[in-house]
This record gives sequence, C-alpha cells and structure tokens, in this order.
Amino acid sequence: MTETTWRLGVFIGVLVLMVLWEMLAPKRHSRFPRKVRWPSNLGIIFIGTLIMRVLAPLGLTGIALWAAQGSVGFFNVPEVAQRVPSWLAVVLSVLLLDMLIYWQHRMFHRVPVLWRLHRVHHTDPDFDVTTGLRFHPVEMVLSFLIKLVAVVLLGAPALAIIVFEIILNACSLFNHGNVALPAPIERQVRKVLITQELHRIHHSVEKEETNSNYGFSVSWWDHLFNSFTPVPKAGSDKIDIGLYEYRDARLTTSLWGLLKIPFTATPKQKKDK
Repeated sequence: MTETTWRLGVFIGVLVLMVLWEMLAPKRHSRFPRKVRWPSNLGIIFIGTLIMRVLAPLGLTGIALWAAQGSVGFFNVPEVAQRVPSWLAVVLSVLLLDMLIYWQHRMFHRVPVLWRLHRVHHTDPDFDVTTGLRFHPVEMVLSFLIKLVAVVLLGAPALAIIVFEIILNACSLFNHGNVALPAPIERQVRKVLITQELHRIHHSVEKEETNSNYGFSVSWWDHLFNSFTPVPKAGSDKIDIGLYEYRDARLTTSLWGLLKIPFTATPKQKKDK
C-alpha cells in the first residue's frame, strides 16, 4: 500500500466512524444543522488541500527522502545514523514533531497576525468532527513550512512523517467529535490522549480556557508546559463554543465568510450575558 492509500484510508475510516458516533450519541445539541455548517467546513479543507497539492506535490515525505539522500539533518548525519537505531529515530522524530505542533498551536494563539488565521478554526459556533478540518488555507501553508523546516533539521525518517501525519489527522478528527467517552474511561484516556472533553474546553469562549489544552494528540505537553485545564468553569455540558466577537452566522457558517475572516477587522460585539 502507498502512503496516500494509508493516509486516505485512515482519514476516511476515522471520519466515518466519528460521524456515525455523533449521529448515534451526540454529546451536545448543535446550534446549526449539518447542512448549514458542513459545506463551509468541508469546503475550506478541500481548498486548502488543493493548494497544498499544487505548492508541495511531494509533501513532507518527499522532503524527508531528499534529506536522507543528502545526509541532511541530525538523524541523517552518518555518525548519528550509525549510533541511533532506525526505529528509535522514528519514535523520537514523531515525539519531537508532535511537540512542535503543540508549540506551533500555542504560537498561533499568542501572535496576533497568526491568531487572525487560526481564529477561523475557533469561530465555528458548534463543535463536531468537521471542526477538526476547519483551517484557513494560509494557516495550512504556514504550518507546512514550519514542519518542513523541522523535518529538514531533524533529518526525520520518511516513515516517521507518515506515522506522524496519520496520527495527527486521526486525533484531530477524534478529539473534535461531538461525543463523549464514558466518564470512567475518559478519566483514564485523558492521562495520555487529548479527549473530546479536554479539547472542547479549548474551544470555549472564555479566553483563559481557549488559551489552554493546546495538544492535538497527547496531553503530556499541556501538563509539561503548564497549559492544562482539566474542567471548564461552566461545566462540561454548558461550555459556550466559539468566539464572543463572531456570532454572525452569515460569517461563521459560510465558506466565503471563513476565507475572509483573517483579512477583515474583528467585529465589535459585546460579551454575551
């Protein structure tokens, strides 16, 4: 099986499973029906993916293979390659890339110009599996460039890139689901993974909650770097999702609205009471 087959197969499989789970046992009542939100959420990821295919047809795996052939990057240095087993280079690369995504996510919240892009993700008035696909194309390009630099510097093996991308995409679909694990199971799972309960906090309108739980896969980084919020102030069932400034559905549920959010002034709207 090719890399594309693996990645597409896992993506579609997890997406279908999460959609079915949401239909059978939704955690929260949605403000808007799927037919209102899904075309824009799916449309923006389609545009972003198309742009990435044009700009970087070989993807990060192609970059990793090029670096390996040229002995570019830490793990490709001959002296290091002789001392570090290939399996360990894969494991370390996946972990380091995952930590990079944590810090990238945190940076996109803290740097104003980057937040203008990332807030497209947070303006979704509801929280479901398609929210995990709702990223502005410009953010996708910047994220790719950041990962590209990291892959080259690390000399990350191509296998590590494939594993990392599959895990990242699957976890994003999983932890954005409008579902909930049984409480006893969730308490154990959150010790390792970012669950829906934890990531829903990150989509709260409360700024201190939005600026926490940055992890996409494992919860270790939030514990390690002091950004972990275990429970929301409003309680699990009453979290207000979205951003206070973006309550106009004509903007937050339309594809054109999402595409132009980074380039327009932030609406002046008072906090809900």
